[in-house]
Amino acid sequence: MDAYIVIGNANTRKASVVRSLTGCFNRSVREILLLDAAAPMRLYARVGSLQDTRTAPADFVDEVARSRCLAVLCCLSPNSRLDEPGVYPGAQAYLDHFTAAGWKLRSIAVLGQNHGGVRSPVLRQFHLAPTAPINVTARDVRAHFRWQ
Repeated sequence: MDAYIVIGNANTRKASVVRSLTGCFNRSVREILLLDAAAPMRLYARVGSLQDTRTAPADFVDEVARSRCLAVLCCLSPNSRLDEPGVYPGAQAYLDHFTAAGWKLRSIAVLGQNHGGVRSPVLRQFHLAPTAPINVTARDVRAHFRWQ
């Protein structure tokens, strides 16, 4: 499973970026063309951070498996939910779970300042995302993901 991740605090427009990239309102399967690919990849897109939608890491891995896709795009909050941090941890714990499940982290886009301690060679931070026009942020994230 190839994973494309968007991380950001509330009001950093994570959902708007995912909707701009995929046309997905909530969750859906989409075909996305990579810059260096001849055929589109089948992608499961999920709008809204997994912590905010009360989706535990293992539950999301199961949800994605049912989609029969080879790639996934999802949003994470950098920090855990305050009311249930053990069930809905911070972004790094989700990424660790995804990696343990055999997922390959292809690209991580951090919107705003808070990356939640996540460090990765595939991470790029978009500091101005909360105030830049959404089409500009979506264009920049699309380029980082290497999508057409």
